[in-house]
This record gives sequence, C-alpha cells and structure tokens, in this order.
Amino acid sequence: MFGHRKTQVLVVGAGPTGLLAALALAEADVEVEIIEEQADTAGHSYALALHPSSIRTLERFGLAEVALAVGRRIPGVALYDERERRSDLRVGDARHPLLALPQSALEHLLAEALKKKGIRVHFNHRLARLEPAQAGMNATVHRLERETTGYAVARTGWVVDKELRYDADYVIGADGHASLVRRILEIPFDEMSRSEVYAVVECAARRAVDEMVLAIGGNALDVVWPLPSGRSRFSLQLEAPEVRAQDRFKSRLVSQVGERFFAHLEAEELRSMIEARAPWFDLDPESLAWSIEVRFERRLAASFRSGRAWLAGDAAHLTGPAGMQSMNAGLREAADLATRIAAVLQRRDKEDGLEEYGRERLREWRFLLGKAGGLKPGAGTPPFAVKHAARLLACLPGTDEGLDAIAAQIGLTPHRG
Repeated sequence: MFGHRKTQVLVVGAGPTGLLAALALAEADVEVEIIEEQADTAGHSYALALHPSSIRTLERFGLAEVALAVGRRIPGVALYDERERRSDLRVGDARHPLLALPQSALEHLLAEALKKKGIRVHFNHRLARLEPAQAGMNATVHRLERETTGYAVARTGWVVDKELRYDADYVIGADGHASLVRRILEIPFDEMSRSEVYAVVECAARRAVDEMVLAIGGNALDVVWPLPSGRSRFSLQLEAPEVRAQDRFKSRLVSQVGERFFAHLEAEELRSMIEARAPWFDLDPESLAWSIEVRFERRLAASFRSGRAWLAGDAAHLTGPAGMQSMNAGLREAADLATRIAAVLQRRDKEDGLEEYGRERLREWRFLLGKAGGLKPGAGTPPFAVKHAARLLACLPGTDEGLDAIAAQIGLTPHRG
C-alpha cells in the first residue's frame, strides 16, 4: 500500500504550466517527478492562443518550430466599439507571432518533449498531504484506479489503489484554479473583482476570419479567436447572477459544467445573439458546433509560496478569457521559477532569487487585475481607448513588454503601480 520516492522537485499538475516547469527542470539536469489527478490531459479547454512571449519561451526548449507548424498565425487584433471598427493592432512578428494553438495540442507537444527525456506524467495521482521537512517538503500522494461496483446497475468510480510518499527539495503547485497545493498550504485566493459568464461556441464565418476580434459594447465584451482548423471560437459575455465562489464549479471537460443559467442558449438563440451583437462576423448559420457556458473568475493568491512550495499559473491567478493572459503568464512563470530553483539546487544562487520571483509575480498580477496602476491615456489617445482603458487591460494578448507594445498603438501607457 505504501511507496517511498525521492526527487529534487515534485511538480503537481500536468497542464501547460506544470509540463513546462518539469521540462525546464529536466533541461537544467534537475531530478523531477510530475503528478496529475486527472486520467489524461485537457479535453475541451478554453485556452487556445500563445502570445509572442510564449513562442520565445518555447524557443528556449526547441519547441517553437513545431508549435508554429501546427498552430495558426494571427497577425493582429481588431478593436470594435459595439458595431464600429475602431483600431487594428499589430501583435508580434514573423518569428514570434500571436498563435492560435489549443491547450490540448500544447500539452501534447510538451508531454512528448518530456518523454524524450525519460520523464512521464503520473496520471491518476492525487496530492493528499503536504508538509514541511527539515530540508524540503514531504508529500503524500494517492494513486487512483477505477473500480466498478453494483449488482444489476454497475457504477464506476475512483478509489485509492496505493499511497505514495515523496520527499522533495521543492514542490511546484501548477494544479490549476482549484489547486490542492494552494488549499493544503492555506494560501488565501481572494477575488479581485466580479466574475464573468460567457457563452463559448465554435463556429465559422462565410468569409474567413484571420484576426483576433475584441468587441466592447455596453456592459458586454465579445471575443473571436481564429482556430487552426479555419473555424473560430466565439465568446459572448452574458448577464448572469453573482454566485458565491464556493458554490461555483468550473471543469476542464465540457460535459461536466455544473452551473446553467442559460439553458435556453440553443443553436437558434446563439445564432440570434451573434447576428445582433456582431454583424461584422458573417456567420455561417449551419456551422455551430459545441457550445458551453463558463464562469471566469478574477483571483490572486496572497502569496506565491509557503516554505519550499511555490505556485505558478492558474493555481496563483485567474482572470478573464479575452486576452489568454493567465495561461501565457503561467508559461513564463514556469520557466522562470524552474530556472531559479535549479540555480539554488546547484548552488549557483541563493534563496533570494526565489523570493524575488514571488514579489515580482504579485506586482505583475496586481497590475494585470487592475489593483495597482493600469493603462493610462495620453494627450493624443483616441476617445475609444480612453473610454475603455480599464477593460482593455485584461483583454489585450500580452502580459509583459508585449502588452506595452500593443497598448502603445492606441495611445495607452502601462503604469505598474
């Protein structure tokens, strides 16, 4: 029933952030184990685009070319004020473009790179306990297996097959919005502002859409992302009642979404919404595929660490869906955190570098979530950008200097608190 393993770093979570953290550690010759509670990688997932900064990160590990080969380049962003096109923004360059690439494809790419290094994800492994040790962290992990019970009517569920103990120098919690690492460590995960509900639908236009579209109108924000398949992902913001955070449920799988305020949003209703709110999108009415209603929260962890356990990606921050900021920032955080941990383990740096990681990430996310500074207009800023500066901060496809370059094209300057 019990097993005992030792590793320098235990990564919890096999989404893009966790996989990249493990890969960066392996590249630095650090012993790493990676566990994931789910039975496989993501099914239907909202995240589907890589910022130019993420292409640069993948370039470090020799993965940029394959990502560019399977993804779809997006030259820029079209900004609409309700029905009127206001601005066209350039994003990235030929070598490091904005790229449409579904999360599932990114995870496959990263997992294959790990396999080449002899590292496989331990799926069906759930973190149970996490405790500080004299020189690191002790983690108790449950290996899960399916069990079928019942007579006449069979029921299948997950049970604990084996309990494992990991002794690790460091733990990286990259286990998403419902992070067990964060909860076990009792790190507060405060709401920064109201959550938002979107109807997300995959569809196609009669004329191909090659750009990301942001349309701000009244209290709603609509987003279109082109997909590698030639179709588009359309997200329409909906008015929905506020629900206590502990009563919400957000799943990685489309079939398991728990809250339904808009059961009436069938194909005809979605067609009507798109035609009314986005006449600039020449919808093919026969093209509607799967749709889902998703609530997106805006949250930030009070700290990115507790002892020798660190957080990265959605385990530490959540934001709106438009700019794909949380996942892309998570990739950068994973590479940065792994590099700093490797430097400490190999005695090339002191713990101060890790402490600075935590301070920098909190500063960055207080800015991105509108709690410190913001996008400030200048004398020549167009009225549209002045009016929507606060909303654009969370919508533009960038988080670091890439955000600065995009915002400058409409006369907005980032002030980071």
